Amino acid sequence: MLHELLLALLGHTGDLIIDEREHRESLRVNLSKDAPLAEESTFKLAPDLSFIQPSDKEVIEKIITLGFYYRELDRFASKCRNLSWIRSSKDSPLSSNAEILKGKKLKQSVYRRAVANGIVEVLSLYRSAVLHIEQKLLSDSLPILASVTQGLNKFFVLLPPLYELILEIEHDGICGGKLLNILQKRCHCGVPELQTCIQRLLWHGHQVMFNQLASWMVYGILHDQYGEFFIRRQEDRDSEHDSPSDTLEKLARMSTEDKSLTDWHLGFHILLDMLPEYIPMHVAESILFAGKAIRVLRNPSPTFKFHDAPSHPRGSQKIQGFNGRLSFQRDSSVCTTLIAEELLPQSEADKIEAMLQDLKESSEFHKRSFETAVASVKTIAASHLWQLVVVRADLNGHLKALKDYFLLAKGDFFQSFLEESRQLMRLPPRQSTAEADLMVPFQQAAIKTIGEEDRYFSRVSLRMRGLMIKSSQVELPKVKANSEGDFSVQSDTITSLEMSLDGWDGIALEYSIDWPLQLFFTQEVLSKYLRIFQYLLRLKRTQMELEKSWASAMQQDHSDFAKRHIDRKNSSISPQRRQRFRPMWRVREHMAFLIRNLQFYIQVDVIESQWNVLQAHIQNSHDFTELVDYHQEYLSALISQSFLDIGSVSRILDGIMKLCLQFCWMIENQENSENTVELERIAEEFNKNSNSLYTILRSSRIAGSQRAPFLRRFLLRLNFNSFFETTARGVLNVFYLLNCGNFQDGFDC
Repeated sequence: MLHELLLALLGHTGDLIIDEREHRESLRVNLSKDAPLAEESTFKLAPDLSFIQPSDKEVIEKIITLGFYYRELDRFASKCRNLSWIRSSKDSPLSSNAEILKGKKLKQSVYRRAVANGIVEVLSLYRSAVLHIEQKLLSDSLPILASVTQGLNKFFVLLPPLYELILEIEHDGICGGKLLNILQKRCHCGVPELQTCIQRLLWHGHQVMFNQLASWMVYGILHDQYGEFFIRRQEDRDSEHDSPSDTLEKLARMSTEDKSLTDWHLGFHILLDMLPEYIPMHVAESILFAGKAIRVLRNPSPTFKFHDAPSHPRGSQKIQGFNGRLSFQRDSSVCTTLIAEELLPQSEADKIEAMLQDLKESSEFHKRSFETAVASVKTIAASHLWQLVVVRADLNGHLKALKDYFLLAKGDFFQSFLEESRQLMRLPPRQSTAEADLMVPFQQAAIKTIGEEDRYFSRVSLRMRGLMIKSSQVELPKVKANSEGDFSVQSDTITSLEMSLDGWDGIALEYSIDWPLQLFFTQEVLSKYLRIFQYLLRLKRTQMELEKSWASAMQQDHSDFAKRHIDRKNSSISPQRRQRFRPMWRVREHMAFLIRNLQFYIQVDVIESQWNVLQAHIQNSHDFTELVDYHQEYLSALISQSFLDIGSVSRILDGIMKLCLQFCWMIENQENSENTVELERIAEEFNKNSNSLYTILRSSRIAGSQRAPFLRRFLLRLNFNSFFETTARGVLNVFYLLNCGNFQDGFDC
């Protein structure tokens, strides 16, 4: 009987101790390793045993439940540790991936296998205890049942909770980070032996996690065959909806550089379902960043060259580029390896691996030590990525180029471009040729103002975007040549002029970015630069038209004065016409005053001051992530302090600029006309908009924001003699403006 009991304790039933599932003929259960786990113990004494006392029977049935738990735990461990799913090395990896995508292979889990290894350790101790009991029973002259109970007493505390654990794991299909969460929660119990046991299982699970962390943070390789790591490749989620052939085709089409950029921006993300709850989100984001940074440093683009390489004149670029391609094809792999080793020295990789190895070897998971190690790894990765982007890729030079061309710091170039294209922009843009039409003045302006030493201008290209009108839908203004050879625009209606303005607002710049600067200058960043550029270009175009209209008027006035002086009797030019247009020139000066101050405010108080702040951060920071944050703050400050993020203000400013352009074109076309009604309407609309702008800008909501220090300077320039404040209160009206001789103190009328 005792030998039957000992065999049952190791999961082997017989005639005296039976498994109820095996005796239920209706179920016909096949207890293979793949059979489902039973919900409760099925080991029972045979019902026809009459020689066992009821008290002993109760003790034996309690003891043999350990045998049931042992067998189920052993079956679970054998199933999880089964290595028959490993394919032969002769099989093609592509066919293996195809089968995975089709779902033919059974779901495996390295985390379950690690936990199974811990369970095997516990079962090994249990078998040793059973063996020790057997030896003790054989040595005793009078074996008693109490010896069995006493020898297995501690396992009544361990095996039932372990069985509940594997039952939950198998029933819910738990794996990866979810499995670590369950183990972490079950560690918090009041039984020291059970707590030690669960901690050991958790330690085995952490071995897998630390191996994955080492692969990711040391080599930049995501080793997660079954999708259990909390870092997930984005294409894994997309591949669930694609066929294997489509997935392989996408990978084949993608170049090395494109794949590197995709990996950085969209390639990996944090899978919250697999993120252990005891790992904070900011730590997971640091792990994600560190791995992505290591991937970039270990896999540089074959076309990448350090910016300190000798530069060549423009005329010799083609020949030297051809020779460079020949040497590149010959030594590309060697150069790439050497660059990768220089970007991330092996000593730094060894340091990262040593930190993770120390965490791995620790018997317990210490949250603070883990977070400190992750922060150190992130610092190392961010520092070397900073070195790559800022120093080797010349980040500051490209930032300066974006400031020159997108923020109009090269004012002479854009002044020349707008002058060259001024007559072209008087007409509505043609969808088919608008971009080509602009290239001529763009290239002429470059020849006049851009020197040979500017090696960034070749990266700038002009584009036309968002043409919403067609030539057939707009009444084209008539162009007339005057005696001096200049062109003037004649239009029967103001409607066509309004529609044509929006078309040229679609002028855009594109900037060519090489690896690895795409990590810093994302499409979102470049779109912000473009938004600011289009706003500044409209402002500069408006300012130039106001100046040109005044110059043209003064030239015409001097010409009329000379003709009247030569032939006083036959001259048809009346002094009354000059007197009639004098109030309009006061309105023009009012427009120019507002536009000049707005332009000065944006270029000096906003762009230059924020540029100096950014430069200070670049000098003081050696962390790539900090630099990205500083640059985002820089762009956000430019947008917010230029009022582009306030819809009401930006709409008013756009309306003011359009009114200024309409005013300039209208006053040139009505030099010989007696009717000034339309000009007075434009002047009245401008007055209303300018007063509304001042009222909004001096409101408490805007004055109390981060714009306040610079906004007060702008408002002080506008309202230096309290004119804006007075008109905003409604004391003056537009008729007073048109007839008042003191329109602004200090203005030339």
